[in-house]
Amino acid sequence: MIALLQRVTEAAVTVEGEIAGAIDAGLMVLVAVEPGDGEPQARRICERLLGYRVFPDASDKMNLSLADTGGGLLLVPQFTLAADTAKGMRPSFTTAAPPASGKQWFERLVELARAAHPRVATGQFGAHMQVRLVNDGPVTFLLRSSVNAA
Repeated sequence: MIALLQRVTEAAVTVEGEIAGAIDAGLMVLVAVEPGDGEPQARRICERLLGYRVFPDASDKMNLSLADTGGGLLLVPQFTLAADTAKGMRPSFTTAAPPASGKQWFERLVELARAAHPRVATGQFGAHMQVRLVNDGPVTFLLRSSVNAA
């Protein structure tokens, strides 16, 4: 599972002109599911998203997590993060999970996040979405928890 997290002052996802999910300050996370991902990867990514220290403390050091700040978490399914871009001029998506599996494990991640954190919003799996955000910093990190990652 791949998670591209961005610390934001605000973020929103719109589907067909309607807001599907929105947050104020917190993390906006693009999520891709890879073949072989399952419960261990979903749990590990959830743990890292809630515990990764990317927010400033009183000394302006990145020592606080989303769990510490109580900020919002916007999870957006984004299968293109798992694309193989190593060669050629067109991405290959054979490195992304099939849609049914991707949806299953994205929804499981959302379920885990909602059980552990009070402010979780989402995009819509399989929909054409418009994502709007104000990256704070900018602060952006790529996290992986896959069957292939060490």
